[in-house]
Amino acid sequence: MTGRRQDAVFLQRKALMEPWGLTRFSTDYWGAYTRHLDAEVDSPGKRNTQKIERKHLTVRTRIKHVVRKTICFSKTTQMHDIVIGLFVNRYAFGLLI
Repeated sequence: MTGRRQDAVFLQRKALMEPWGLTRFSTDYWGAYTRHLDAEVDSPGKRNTQKIERKHLTVRTRIKHVVRKTICFSKTTQMHDIVIGLFVNRYAFGLLI
């Protein structure tokens, strides 16, 4: 989560995630999570967050490999979004597109 650790920042980020229909949250024990998430959807602790952080690190590392192997970069943000989206779908979710 970026920004200062305040309730308003958490609520803003939570609103951005709502379109994806998230039903479970793996959090640390920061107070805003317990104040704004129901106990049924929040599972605080290190076990789940370590798995998620490991997966994110793997994706970031693989994206760096994609960047190094390319000769040039597109000037459009749209093309970057498409390429990274295809990459994430392939390596994070195993979808062949």
